[in-house]
Amino acid sequence: MYTRLALAAECSINMASKPAVIAWGSGEDGQLGIGNNEEKEWVCTITALRNQNVSSVVAGSRNSLAICEDGKLFTWGWNQRGTLGHPPETKTENIPSQVKALATVKIVQAAIGGWHCLAVDDQGRAYAWGGNEYGQCGEEPERKEGRPVRRDIVIPQRCVPKLSVRQVAAGGTHSVVLTREGHVWTWGQPWPPGDIKQISTPVRVQGLDSVKVIAVGAFHNLALLNDGTLMAWGNNEYGQLGTGDTQPRSQPIPVQGLSDLNLVDIAAGGWHSTALTDDGEVYGWGRGEHGRLGFGDDKSSKMVPQRVQLLVGEVIVQISCGGTHSVALTQDGRMYSFGRGDHGRLGYGRKLTTGHPAEVPINIPPLSDEGRWCATLVACGGRHTLAIAEWRKSEQPL
Repeated sequence: MYTRLALAAECSINMASKPAVIAWGSGEDGQLGIGNNEEKEWVCTITALRNQNVSSVVAGSRNSLAICEDGKLFTWGWNQRGTLGHPPETKTENIPSQVKALATVKIVQAAIGGWHCLAVDDQGRAYAWGGNEYGQCGEEPERKEGRPVRRDIVIPQRCVPKLSVRQVAAGGTHSVVLTREGHVWTWGQPWPPGDIKQISTPVRVQGLDSVKVIAVGAFHNLALLNDGTLMAWGNNEYGQLGTGDTQPRSQPIPVQGLSDLNLVDIAAGGWHSTALTDDGEVYGWGRGEHGRLGFGDDKSSKMVPQRVQLLVGEVIVQISCGGTHSVALTQDGRMYSFGRGDHGRLGYGRKLTTGHPAEVPINIPPLSDEGRWCATLVACGGRHTLAIAEWRKSEQPL
């Protein structure tokens, strides 16, 4: 079975060197973490994280975070709503800094929403910070004349304290967590503001048990069950629920056309969705504008999942979906990007918008005369991408 974790075994890694955290795309809010606010059309290294053993990265719409093996959490980028987890003394920060409020716990997973963040530690405790006017941080929002008032939570605080959390996921203005028991809970504004009243206190999503992993887009949600069934609910204007229509669903419904496949992972972009099979094939559906689905065109939306034929022949172990682009990671550590190309978000030096997956070259200094950089994880944001790469030594010619 191929998953994103299989890559470590496939690549022979030089463990004497720390992984490199790399980035490309828009840097206008400092989200690349390279010490300036320039955009990069090619891969560059986040040197401030060079001495950290980074195990995971997350890219948001305008900010970023990294989690280290020892549980330290670093954030950078847009900070006007307190999304970096410390008082917003500056509007943006272009160098990663540790979130001191979480320094005494070991963070193992995190998520970035529209303008709020979630994290979970190794004890199953969840934390939230950033914008909270829709209750997305798990705290009752303040109101004035019946309307929510902007309130930012700039220091991470506990949320859903009664739940033992395994995974957190963040949408545009809502939050979703997966508990260690396999249940799903949600709160905040799960629909575009104004459509449906927000959920002020966490509620359990009915009809979901034995959930393996969750993924959340701007206003839609996916849940992969242990038996391989994929469920979806939420906004559906572009068919991102995969139900064959564009009707929204307030309760989970099975995604069509995937029942005969052995799914191992899922991902959700702003308005599109993907699923990964155990033999490394990718299925995509939802909004197709700018070619973010990888079907070769730049506009076709799909209301039911379809196999991404342009990736057939590659064994994909992870796919990440951003606002308008996607990146697929292969078993041997290569990355293929597709979708909207302005601001360098595709990572290969051209601003061409394309639905044809093309390889992202990892053109950073080599560690020796033999070998190459091998990507192990990728994270797409609104207009930028982050990845982790480790040096691969091979006795065979590359």
